Amino acid sequence: MIIHADMDAFFAAVEQREEPTLRGRPVAVGGSPKGRGVIAAASYEARRFGVRSAMPSASARQRCPELILLPVRLPLYAEASRRIQAIFARYTPLIEPLSLDEAFLDVTASERLFGPAADIARRIKREVRAELGLVVSVGVAPNKFLAKIASDLDKPDGFVEVAADGVQAFLDPLPLARLWGVGRVTEAALRGRGLHTIGDLRRAREAYLRQWFGAHGAQLWRLAQGIDERPVVSEREAKSISHETTFAHDIDDPEILRAVLLDLTEQVAWRLRRRRRQGRTVQLKLRFDDFHTVTRAHTLSQATDSTHNLWQAAAALLTRELARGLPPLRLIGMGVSGLDAGRHGARQGELFVDAPTESSPLDRLADDINARFGDKLLQRARACRRQK
Repeated sequence: MIIHADMDAFFAAVEQREEPTLRGRPVAVGGSPKGRGVIAAASYEARRFGVRSAMPSASARQRCPELILLPVRLPLYAEASRRIQAIFARYTPLIEPLSLDEAFLDVTASERLFGPAADIARRIKREVRAELGLVVSVGVAPNKFLAKIASDLDKPDGFVEVAADGVQAFLDPLPLARLWGVGRVTEAALRGRGLHTIGDLRRAREAYLRQWFGAHGAQLWRLAQGIDERPVVSEREAKSISHETTFAHDIDDPEILRAVLLDLTEQVAWRLRRRRRQGRTVQLKLRFDDFHTVTRAHTLSQATDSTHNLWQAAAALLTRELARGLPPLRLIGMGVSGLDAGRHGARQGELFVDAPTESSPLDRLADDINARFGDKLLQRARACRRQK
């Protein structure tokens, strides 16, 4: 049994917890009062006005004039994430973080100690609320795919359980867009063939779907059956660390894409340092509306956990793709592979000759100070310029 835990409006919720006067008010994290940058997260009060992540802050202001814009305080959210992960670890060592605010938990073996998976999920919800003052939505199901869908269905503060003998009843009525890999183009193509729900897709012949969409069609058919055999891989066992964002609407603005990629890079770098690991290969993942996905990679001269060096490599990969004429994106992701044990205190070599080199100890010092004092007391000059 798998639990998918997804914090509700995480960055904004942490800010509202830190400043109680913000509760019940439209809050967004990211961007700037002058309209530069993009929204990283929005409270549910702000979402009622149509404010969403990856939206330019100027557009968010237009939709919600009363919007309270706050700067990103990543170390504060990282510390909250660490405490949430500690709660998860009370029930299972098999935890696969997807980002600071969501994770898969395999509690199959834990049921002998703590009872049914649904009871474990309810205990996690209660403990996160009681100890951190935050709300988590959970999905409980026989595999990762089903658990992820379940956690998304009843937000905020959701709890949805999918029993092993109720998979078809759960999936069949859902719209096709709930399936991984079904964007607007694919959904329109499926509807053109008379398929409107996951149940319609499940009842279609796999051979036809493969004929129409190739291997992707066969994968959609398997998901419609509720089949997902991927195991939960703990961060300790992972051979790579990555984070990605799926946009509510396709994005083609280069500055928005760069801002989102920088946020992803900062989160991945923090996770590397937390694990005391370093990586050599930086990967960029881009997905279009038709689910066509491309990945690009750059291998560094030596392993690093430096945010600066990782960002330089990721930004260079994105710039190269933008120069080729990039179509609008549905998803962007960033990851690091080729992991080895971090050399605590070692300085990293330069990625580019004229690029200043930030050392891992400096990153860790900033992590510690910012997390301890709950504010971004130390940050890169680049971030300061963006906030002016």
